[in-house]
Amino acid sequence: MTSAPDDHPDRAAARTRGLVVTFGAKRAVDGLDLEIPPGAVTGLLGPNGAGKSTTIGVLAGLLTPSAGRVEVLGGVPGRATARARVGVMLQDDGLPTGAHAAEMVRHVAVLRGDRPSAEPLIEALRLSELGRTTIRRLSGGERRRVSLACALVGTPELVLLDEPTAGLDHEGRDVVAGMIRALRAQGVAVLLSTHLLDEAEALADHLTVMARGHAVAEGTVGSLTADSAERIDFAARPHLDIAALARALPSRCTVEERAPGDYRVWGSADPQILATVSSWCAQHGDAPTRMHAGRETLADAYRRLTGGGTE
Repeated sequence: MTSAPDDHPDRAAARTRGLVVTFGAKRAVDGLDLEIPPGAVTGLLGPNGAGKSTTIGVLAGLLTPSAGRVEVLGGVPGRATARARVGVMLQDDGLPTGAHAAEMVRHVAVLRGDRPSAEPLIEALRLSELGRTTIRRLSGGERRRVSLACALVGTPELVLLDEPTAGLDHEGRDVVAGMIRALRAQGVAVLLSTHLLDEAEALADHLTVMARGHAVAEGTVGSLTADSAERIDFAARPHLDIAALARALPSRCTVEERAPGDYRVWGSADPQILATVSSWCAQHGDAPTRMHAGRETLADAYRRLTGGGTE
C-alpha cells in the first residue's frame, strides 16, 4: 500500500520499495524497488508483460498498489497537490477523440496554470500542422505527439514517459530525444520506458531492467556490460564446422553459430584470435565478413537478463 514518505525525500523524485500489484491471481509487479532521481533520465526496460506500464500507472496515481511503499514528490501518488507537478504519457493515451491537437494542449496548459507553456510545445511537435483534424482521425504517431505535449506542459518536476517515440519517424524521435535531454538539464526527473535499446542507451543515465514483474538488473549501460566476456562476431557461409574452428583456437575460446551464417567466438578479441579465425575460414574455402570484436552490447545484456529478444 502507499505509505508515508521516506526519511530522505530529497534524494529521489519518486521511489518504490517492494512494490506489488496484482490483478486477480496475476502479479503484474512483484516486489519492485525503483528510484528516480531528479535531473536524470531513468530508463525502464523489459519485454511485454514485464510490469513497466503497471509501474508507471502506480507512480501516476492511476493504479493502487497491492503491497509495498510508493512515494512521489514526497508524498502519495496522484494527490491533488502533485498533479500539476507530474507529467504523464501513457501507452493508452486516453485523449478525448473529438478534440483537436493544439486546442487540447492549450486546454491542459490552462488546467496546470501555465498557459504560455503550450505554444513552444505545439511548435516543436508540429501540432499546428494537424489543423482541425480530430484526435480520432490522427495516426498513431500523431497521437503520440499530442500526448507528449500534454505531458510536458506546465513545469513538471517528474515526467513519466511510456514508449514516447512509438510510431514516430526518425525526425520525430530526434525531437523527442532533444526534449528529454532539455528536461534533464532543467533538473526534471524523467522515467523513460522504452523497447528501443538504442534510445535507452543514448538517453538514460541509469537503467532498470524488468522481467516477470521485478527488477533483474540495474545500473548504467557500462556497469551492465562491464563484466562481460570479449567476443568476435562474423558472418560466413552457414554450418561451418565450429568444433574444428574451436580446436584451432586457444582453449579459453568457444564458438557458436547463433543463426545460419552468423557466428560468435567467445573468450578473446585480440588480433591473434582475429587472424586465426580469418585464416581458418580461408583454409576452408570461405572469407568472413562483418567481423566485429568487442564486449557484450546492451542488446546482448538485455537478452541475457530477460531471456528473450529486444521486442
